[in-house]
Amino acid sequence: MTLLRDDDLSRAFDHASRTYDRLTALNPGYRADLLRSARRLRLPREGAGLHILDLGCGTGASTRALIDAAPRARVTAVDASAGMLRRALAKPWSARVRFLHLTAEDVAAAAEGPFDAVFAAYLFRNVTDPDAVIRTVRTLLRPGGRLAVHEYSLSGSPVHRALWTAVCRGIVIPAGTLTGDRALYDHLWRSVLAFDTAPAFADRLTGAGFTGVRIAPVAGWQTGIVHSFLARNGETTAEEHGR
Repeated sequence: MTLLRDDDLSRAFDHASRTYDRLTALNPGYRADLLRSARRLRLPREGAGLHILDLGCGTGASTRALIDAAPRARVTAVDASAGMLRRALAKPWSARVRFLHLTAEDVAAAAEGPFDAVFAAYLFRNVTDPDAVIRTVRTLLRPGGRLAVHEYSLSGSPVHRALWTAVCRGIVIPAGTLTGDRALYDHLWRSVLAFDTAPAFADRLTGAGFTGVRIAPVAGWQTGIVHSFLARNGETTAEEHGR
């Protein structure tokens, strides 16, 4: 089976949105890992005066992590799947949060931004052209703005690759099959295998002009399978260093 892309992938997420939160809740540490990555942005003053973009917000788990990490920030959350956004909008949010139905590529064209920080969880392996989206993120970020990417990106070790396949074949794909979403969860498995290793994605960010790129692992069974990537948009100013 080939990977799902663009409209096909959005439709698959639309259908899976009904059960998506229940399935992700079965993953130990799913929400705690998102919060850990959001906190790694190290936004000052609980985010007061800052505007953050949640790129590929899904049903809002990443948005909730941002609000918990920076409760005084404004958050604009976008996703290409209307179904996932409906699930997000059905949850309680503060007036500091707004949701928009946009693809990652369309955010800049919609005249959104600039942003002080961008958080992208489980996004880049799902886009057709990751380099184009990375360039878009740079245009959306203020100079010195912060980027955190939370992504299934394997370490490069055969052990982690084999563990990911075993979990998908034994748990993830069978669970998705029961909900009628086998194609999406088969895509999840294959998209991770096809995507950059963690060092390769860090190099991709550096090659696009991001500075201070570093990789941080998550805890638990996903160590070596999911990573946080932290970076800045170009050189930081004296003011940014003081934040």
